[in-house]
Amino acid sequence: MNLDELTAHVQRFAAAHVDAPVTARNVGPMEDGHAGLTFGFELVHAGGAVEAFVMRLAPKGVKRKGNTDVYRQAPLMRALHAAGLPVPPVRWAGEDEQWFEVPYVIMERLPGRTLMIWEPHAEFRQGPAFMATLWHQAAEALARFHRFDWQTSLAGWEEPVAVLDEIHKWDRILAQSPEPAWLAQGEAVRELLLRRPPPETPIGLIHGDYQPGNVLYDQGRMVAVVDWELAGIGGQLLDIGWLLTFGDPQSWHPTWCPVQPPPAAELIDIYEQGMGRPMPAIPWYQAFAGYRFGVISCLNVKLHRRGQRHDPTWERFAPAIPHLFGRAHELLLEFG
Repeated sequence: MNLDELTAHVQRFAAAHVDAPVTARNVGPMEDGHAGLTFGFELVHAGGAVEAFVMRLAPKGVKRKGNTDVYRQAPLMRALHAAGLPVPPVRWAGEDEQWFEVPYVIMERLPGRTLMIWEPHAEFRQGPAFMATLWHQAAEALARFHRFDWQTSLAGWEEPVAVLDEIHKWDRILAQSPEPAWLAQGEAVRELLLRRPPPETPIGLIHGDYQPGNVLYDQGRMVAVVDWELAGIGGQLLDIGWLLTFGDPQSWHPTWCPVQPPPAAELIDIYEQGMGRPMPAIPWYQAFAGYRFGVISCLNVKLHRRGQRHDPTWERFAPAIPHLFGRAHELLLEFG
């Protein structure tokens, strides 16, 4: 649907759900690191007060499962918010299609912006010490999310996924690699992951894409974690491994590298203190994270090159793919 149609849908929805007359305005796609069908809009009240919202819509004509099942985020985010964890409040959500032709989740829009680690906005370019505080806040909050009592507050929301099953989930995608060298590297990492599985690790809530690009900061203070579309129940060290990979210069090409991340040891220490115990399996999960993002990058580069999903940014990621796989291989050899 175009923006005029979407504005009309928002206006009709607001008329039915807000107890006072309001006017919808500034309906448009979000650009600050938000994935999928994400739109911002404002509701203007008769007295001049303005409320800002972010809306996630399910894609039309796509099976609702995993990240395309937008509505499943609503009970998760409501439970997290009720527990005092930093997520945007959900104002409305529904599976019915009478308003937007697809399921929807509408959240209050919070102040701030996300940190795109490869090309930070000017407000984040205040030196290594300032940048470190942003990463440190993300690591501290991650432990808080991982301590969340999902069995009580989210009973029946999602079945746990075994870590080894997670490895095989990427087999078919890796096989579509557009470069034979990338395929060979990825297969070598996958074999090491399977041959050297980690010791038992905590099972619980995982975000699925936990990195500063999904953390909202306002004047250097963490406000909320956003984009929960990949969340699930599984091996929680997947999240800290992902965070470490995104902040690890050895996992990236010099032309596309995180700007001034803190040492990994600092993030690990903050996370382990928050969890109350050491986590010796973290290097394995960092390797798995590098493997996963390498595979994801292979797929997106292929889609871009074939014209199936035009996004030149993935060509900037392409030189990093051998580094992601290479660093993962190195970590697994050290782990074993």
